[in-house]
Amino acid sequence: MPELRPAGVERRTFLRYTSALGAAAAITASLSACGGPSSTADGAAAKGDGNGNGTIEAGLSYPLSTGFDPMITSGATPYAANMHIFEGLVDLDPATLVARPALATEMPKRINATTYRATLRDGATFHDGSPVTAEDVVFSFERILDEKNASLMAQFLPFIDTVTAVDAKTVEFKLRHAFALFPSRIAVARIVPKKIVEADVKGFDAKPVGSGPYRFVEATREDKIVFEKYAKYNGPHPARAQKMIWRLMSDQSARVSAMESGRVQAIEDVPYIDVQRLSATTKTESVQSFGLLFLMFNTADKRFADKRVRQALHYALDTEKIIKTAMVGNATAATGYVPATHPDHHKAATVYTHDVAKAKKLLADAGVGKLKFTVLTTDTGWVKDIAPLLKESWAAAGIEATLNIAQSAAQYAKVDGGDFEVMVAPGDPSVFGNDVDLLMRWFYYGFWPEKRYAWAGSPAYKKVKQLLDKAARAADEATRKQLWGEITDLVADEAALYPILHRKLPTAWNDKALPGFKPLPTTGLSFVGVGRA
Repeated sequence: MPELRPAGVERRTFLRYTSALGAAAAITASLSACGGPSSTADGAAAKGDGNGNGTIEAGLSYPLSTGFDPMITSGATPYAANMHIFEGLVDLDPATLVARPALATEMPKRINATTYRATLRDGATFHDGSPVTAEDVVFSFERILDEKNASLMAQFLPFIDTVTAVDAKTVEFKLRHAFALFPSRIAVARIVPKKIVEADVKGFDAKPVGSGPYRFVEATREDKIVFEKYAKYNGPHPARAQKMIWRLMSDQSARVSAMESGRVQAIEDVPYIDVQRLSATTKTESVQSFGLLFLMFNTADKRFADKRVRQALHYALDTEKIIKTAMVGNATAATGYVPATHPDHHKAATVYTHDVAKAKKLLADAGVGKLKFTVLTTDTGWVKDIAPLLKESWAAAGIEATLNIAQSAAQYAKVDGGDFEVMVAPGDPSVFGNDVDLLMRWFYYGFWPEKRYAWAGSPAYKKVKQLLDKAARAADEATRKQLWGEITDLVADEAALYPILHRKLPTAWNDKALPGFKPLPTTGLSFVGVGRA
């Protein structure tokens, strides 16, 4: 998934492990076949009063590369769409990432250390008009936890033992062990209608049905997604526009032109070089995010099995020059796994400053002469701008890197086939949650270390898993922070996969046309609670 997907798992990868390639083909065909009317013309018909009327048009950075099933979608754009289509018992405020009740009447109630209960709000319905029931909630969690479904979300919920319906409106969770972050963590699970999903899972993936403030109308790959206000929504965040049209504009200049011309009222991923110009006519803001650019090694390659070689490539990078030149200052060099602005930031014992002499010594100590390799990277606009500077930094340290730049899906197909040496790519799992346990599990527990960078057999990986599991069971916050700090020190020293920088996300919008709009610290745009003036 572009931006998010580099931190995610290709849908085709999941399906490969579950032998369901036919389903992927069917979904692709369905999405491609969804046609629809052209954009609402600029003018009175598109405007609104901020009270559920008018049309919001927006420019999104990435095409549709997966379906919409919230159990498995890893695409940046469909994930953002799902924030409007689906609800969880709990969701995250898109701008602050703080958990809040959604389908539940309040945050899950703690019965004892390993038991929680949640009650559904009265009158909640799916977009087909059917009521949301406790049975739907149980079904939604059980399909995530079922290993054969290879759910993207399962890795975040390993502590759940059973989910049962106490009555039509009440759900009880039994945990395998106490987990203090439970109330907010279940935001990763969106509630889906059991009858619709069981009847046609492929159709549901292509045409999702949720209980959120907007209902899905249609989607056309590399063109648009269309939503309409769901009139029967009775939750805390009703739609404040009648319709939304999301233009899928991977071309950076097209997004900027659409914003300048007034064709759209908001765009994400503003090219760094255009931020200042756009700020003269529109509202712009760059928000610090977890979103990182990471350096990942195929540790099955004997050269990169030696951590000194991995460390050398980090020390050789002139990260400050990269940030200043290619990103116009819109990033911070990594000093730990999470950015310094994160409340649980821990400065790593190993911080990779620009030190060419140290890089050369590490390579010499590792017995490496002339190091040559191919680095895969994605064709995301800001990443393409950075790529030549990576090559330049390494060359200054006597390291010869050949750039291989291509679309995310193509690059991850190589990675998942073991056909890579080094990869530099963007990633941001904070869209799922912002606690350190979740952020670390994304890259350091399960799929990524075991299937992507071949770290599964290393003592360091076993230690990371032990520490993460120990932290998850810790009752007090101080102990969790201490253990997360130990993990940060370990993954920084090992550098099998580790951030180079954390970037700021520039967004542009017409603040007069979109009352209530806020830029996000994650990939995507949110119009939850946003009107069209």
